[in-house]
Amino acid sequence: MSAVHRLAWPLAVANLVANIGIVITGGAVRLTGSGLGCPTWPRCTDASYVAHGELGIHGAIEFGNRMLTFVLVVLAIALWVVVLIDLVRSWRGTRAWRPFLIATVVLLGIPAQAVIGGITVHTDLNPWIVSLHLLVSMAIIGVCVLLLDVLRGPDREDGGGLRRLAWLVFGAAWVVLYLGTVVTGSGPHSGDLDSRRTGLDPQVMSHVHAAAVYLLVALTLGLALVARRQGAALVARAAGGLLALELAQGLLGFVQYFTDLPEVLVGLHMLGAALVSAAVTWTLLTTLGRSRGRSRGRSRGLVSGS
Repeated sequence: MSAVHRLAWPLAVANLVANIGIVITGGAVRLTGSGLGCPTWPRCTDASYVAHGELGIHGAIEFGNRMLTFVLVVLAIALWVVVLIDLVRSWRGTRAWRPFLIATVVLLGIPAQAVIGGITVHTDLNPWIVSLHLLVSMAIIGVCVLLLDVLRGPDREDGGGLRRLAWLVFGAAWVVLYLGTVVTGSGPHSGDLDSRRTGLDPQVMSHVHAAAVYLLVALTLGLALVARRQGAALVARAAGGLLALELAQGLLGFVQYFTDLPEVLVGLHMLGAALVSAAVTWTLLTTLGRSRGRSRGRSRGLVSGS
């Protein structure tokens, strides 16, 4: 195994962790009312790219979150270079392209997120743009999980009927994630005292969100039970883990709803949402066939993990 190959896996893991981390820090920006701590973009102010003392703690928090974007860029570029080197060295068919293409999506997603973040600032934290900003992060997290599976995912049979049910779970999860952003956009944590809300009734939207969660839990439970009955142990474990995460998220959601949305619980709920995105992606992937025959002959390549 070359030094380049050894770097691919930890870099892919680092990209996943970093993209989950940026969700947490982005949530901290909003929950502390620091969304306009830097009142413009790409500069922090009209005269400076960095925060200064007059912007106070809110400027420091917002500028700190922006700086974390550069960490994501460095990690994404490093990963992209590693898989590009493997592609140039191997040229062994379409399988050699998969890690490279997925790493490219991750890399391009970071500046796309930065631009969307800039739009949120220029629109004074329009809640619908903020919603898109978060959902793109959730999508990048899913792509990072896909890359990990391509690099070292276990061999498995095609899930057949389980695959169709897993797609339903995946779709329901994304409905839940989207509705969660709508609830947030109608609630009190706007990121800035002067930022407008969606105008939707937060109580009504919370009930709609909860109904979608009930559906997601039921579908996930069904997938776990059917997978166990069919002896698909990997799918059953993935669905079981996802189900546990969903139940924890649901409990946390109820507690924060009945305690008037304390910032710490909302932040934990956002972390849970990022983990749900990762877990539901992995659950779906466990139902998609992956055989040794397709990676045979690539024993020295990234796809086989060697």
